[in-house]
Amino acid sequence: MHKLIFSLTIAALMLVSACSNTSSKTPIEKRQIIIDMRNQVLQDLYKIKPDVKAQIGSAEGYAVFSNANINLIFASVGAGHGVVRDNKSGKNTFMKMGEAGVGLGIGVKDIRAVFVFHSRDALSQFIEDGWAFGVNADAAAKASEKGAAVGGEATFDNITVYQLTESGLALQATVKGTKFWQDSELN
Repeated sequence: MHKLIFSLTIAALMLVSACSNTSSKTPIEKRQIIIDMRNQVLQDLYKIKPDVKAQIGSAEGYAVFSNANINLIFASVGAGHGVVRDNKSGKNTFMKMGEAGVGLGIGVKDIRAVFVFHSRDALSQFIEDGWAFGVNADAAAKASEKGAAVGGEATFDNITVYQLTESGLALQATVKGTKFWQDSELN
């Protein structure tokens, strides 16, 4: 059993580092990769929920993040990147994210999250403070090449969040904290 946990931990660390390994890219290339990811995630979301396009268009702004999440028995870790778009100014703010949690779970998920900010305060606070904390209980199983599946939708504090699972398999019930912060290299 200990060998299995050790092997899963090594695999998880390799996955997280591989998902975020763009160190050989220039800042311009990194920004383009994030913009391309954003555009693809929005296309996928609009196919599943076409009404979100109008919601995003009338919002103060929105954010799209890509996150690799690993659950190993009693621990959950994740890392990712994304971009916040201010619809009023047209400015992009590039951000990073990290999360850690405790709870029961096993598996790996590649998650895309879209945040829709319905007020200027919610948008500004997210960019400046970037904290989010949540309780997560889900079961995701997706391993096909036919696009994304919506894993959840939640609205709180003038923010609507959509979660899409790109690929992965996970069963989890965790309490985790997530931190979003500005990427000083890309802004």
